[in-house]
Amino acid sequence: MKYDYLTFATLAMTPLLTMVANPSRAETCKPTEPDMLGPMYKPDAPMRSSVGTGYVLTGMVKSSKDCAPIKGAKIEFWLAGPDKEYDDKHRATLFSEASGAYRFESNFPPGYFGRPPHIHVLVSAAGFRTLVTQHYPKSETIGAAFDLVLIPEQ
Repeated sequence: MKYDYLTFATLAMTPLLTMVANPSRAETCKPTEPDMLGPMYKPDAPMRSSVGTGYVLTGMVKSSKDCAPIKGAKIEFWLAGPDKEYDDKHRATLFSEASGAYRFESNFPPGYFGRPPHIHVLVSAAGFRTLVTQHYPKSETIGAAFDLVLIPEQ
């Protein structure tokens, strides 16, 4: 019986030991799906992490190569205000922390013209492809986690 346990333990640990001994087989992260930029993007949004209250979006900016955090990534947000209009009051730029974390607060974005509620996001970081995507909040929620996984440039 002891032999069977040791055999099982050895077989169970082999993949873990292989990964530790061979870092080239380390974890990879699935890149965030891109989405449309839309016609309302304006560069140079004000530096701030809040454009309203009621909805908090948090997450990590990571590399798809090894899931490593990306510090200092520039993250731009824009969304429609409660009146369903885009304006400068609902645009923001912030940078990811050393841990790759970010936090953005806004009103719950309204749907309009048949579009579901959404927040536009543009992320850029040195050595990575720029990501344009959108976050689609679930109805009647006050926040969500939304990781932004970037692809390294070749």
